[in-house]
Amino acid sequence: MRPRLIWRTARLREARVETGTARTLVFEVPGWPGHAAGQHVDVRLTADDGYTAQRSYSLAAPADGELLELTVETVPDGEVSPYLTEVMRPGDEVEIRGPVGGWFVWRPASKAPVLLVAGGSGIVPLMAMIRERRRAASRVPFRLVYSLRAPESRYYAEELRRPEPGLDVTYLYTRATPDGVSRPAGRILLADLAEGGWPAGFEPDCYVCGPTGFVEAAADLLLALGHAPERIRTERFGPTGG
Repeated sequence: MRPRLIWRTARLREARVETGTARTLVFEVPGWPGHAAGQHVDVRLTADDGYTAQRSYSLAAPADGELLELTVETVPDGEVSPYLTEVMRPGDEVEIRGPVGGWFVWRPASKAPVLLVAGGSGIVPLMAMIRERRRAASRVPFRLVYSLRAPESRYYAEELRRPEPGLDVTYLYTRATPDGVSRPAGRILLADLAEGGWPAGFEPDCYVCGPTGFVEAAADLLLALGHAPERIRTERFGPTGG
């Protein structure tokens, strides 16, 4: 039986700007049991009058003792994300429950090649997998296909820019492209995954995360390329109120 999840007090230790609307938050959570790359947590805020609001956020980094890392995108008029991205300061506290999820995870013991397909902020749990690979000194080859609106929307830009043996990164832009990019702006296509991903014959484990429409489209393209359904794992999100 899985242990019962409980709410724990999380104190903000550090905050980093990722984009104009996204922030990475490092929390210290006494008693944190650890987690796997790809899992998520619930975050709860409680107002002075007792009103509570909670949202789920993917973990952005592998387990590190009692520290955990989230990257949060501001949702306009949201109840939780604006506080996390615009108001919260080091030393402030929230409640966190988790880790949640056990299927959309990557573990270093796996030897299959990995294809990560991210849409927008769907990069967050996939980045945890990339960082877990690095932490474990795994030699499993990774390929990341990262679809986003424009260059300024890139999460973890500096980190992903640094060369890393065994990790190949392909960017796709849907609204505006940087100078020197020949692919026109547009949605993800079969050719994008054929070129940036692995051949189906290599039997890679595929992880797809992003908005519901993106995830459904990308999964259908992977199936069309011959990837086995049981090797395609998806995590999707939609409007939640933030």
